[in-house]
Order: sequence, then C-alpha cells, then structure tokens
Amino acid sequence: MTAEDIGALLIYESDDLIVINKPYGYFVHKSSLDATSDQILMYPVRDFAGCHVYPIHRLDRKTTGVLLFAKNKVALAFYNRLFEERQVEKTYLTICRGFMPQSGSIDYALKLESGKIQDAITNYKSIQHSEIPMAGYKFPTSRFTLVEFYPETGRMHQIRKHAAHIFHPIVADRPHGCNKLNRILIEKLNIHHMPLHAYQLEIKVQDQARALTLKAPLPEEFLLTGKLLGFDDLEDRYK
Repeated sequence: MTAEDIGALLIYESDDLIVINKPYGYFVHKSSLDATSDQILMYPVRDFAGCHVYPIHRLDRKTTGVLLFAKNKVALAFYNRLFEERQVEKTYLTICRGFMPQSGSIDYALKLESGKIQDAITNYKSIQHSEIPMAGYKFPTSRFTLVEFYPETGRMHQIRKHAAHIFHPIVADRPHGCNKLNRILIEKLNIHHMPLHAYQLEIKVQDQARALTLKAPLPEEFLLTGKLLGFDDLEDRYK
C-alpha cells in the first residue's frame, strides 16, 4: 500500500481529518495479532497526508469501510470524545445466515480476553431476504438476509459476536460464524471473504455546528458475494 493507493481510497480530507475507505485484510496500525504483517494503513495514510496521523477509531482486519484519522492531537481528543459519548451514528452493512426479523436490538455484554465484561448494544434492520438453490447442511435451499447494523457501543468484534448470539452469524465469518455454512460457501461458491462493511458514519465537525455524513462505496468482494447470495442491486443501492 502506497500514498498513491490511499489517494484512490480517499473519502474526505480537511485540515484536521482524513477519511478513507478501508480495504479488506489491512490492520489500522501494528497489531499483536500479526506482528510481522506489512498490511498496515497508518503509514501510507501518513505519507499521503504529509504529517503524523492518529487513528480515531478501529475497524478489524476483515472489516472494510469508513475509517477516520486525525491530523493532530487536538482533533484526536475532540473526535475521541464524540465516540466515547456515543455521539457518532454508525451504519454497517453485512449478510447474515437465515431470515432475520425486520428489526431489533441486541443488548448482550461481551467478555474481553482479560475476563473484563463490557456492555454492548447493537440495533439492526433487515433490508432484504434472499433464498438461493444451494443445499445447506439441513435444507435443500439456503436463506440469507442483507442487514444494516447500528452499534451504539464499539467493542471488539461486536457486530460479529452479536450476530452469532442471535443465531444469524455473518457469512464467511471465522471464528464467530457457522463453520458448516462457511465450508459450503467455500466449496460451492468460492466465498472466502466476510462481507462486513462500515458503510456510513455521521459525526460532528470540529469548530462547526454541522454534521458530516461519510459514505464508503462497497468493495468488489462484497458486491460479488452479494450477487452470489441473491442480492443483485447492491452497487446502485449503496453508492
């Protein structure tokens, strides 16, 4: 990843803020999950911006979409406070196993590796159902839901864990998804990438009264997975 590549991913830039459409497979910064990985975004973003940058929030390696960096510590403190006080509206798009209810809220605390318990709340709305003629491990067809998730809190793998908790795991999610379904998706449709995308983020702008709405177009991997699973108009719907 180079500074030139970041230019192609750019969503928004100001004196204080730089926003990109995060690609699949990249860490935001160095991570103990893979200490040797060179797929780190902070350095090419820094090179593109021409100054040191600070991640304001995190998206995990397999999640794509709207990602914010501050260009100075004053901006970092301002935007961090908005996230901490839950003043940021986030919309994630994904595809889950089965037919989900029209809407709902998941209030289920999550445990860190340290054992600490954190409250976690995620709201959701089903956008579209599909049923394709692919035999699963129980039925002759397979059902899926295109769903928007709106997390109120920002815990590690929150949406992935909450989807699994209500028995509608995200397709191709490992380790939180359904291993049997994931195996079928690989064998029959060659689907390997988990389709979880931070599509939209609404946030206040520093020193201004207005709110900023940031949108990230869906990546090709998501569009292809959606088409294979019966969702054909994603590119037009989520521009």
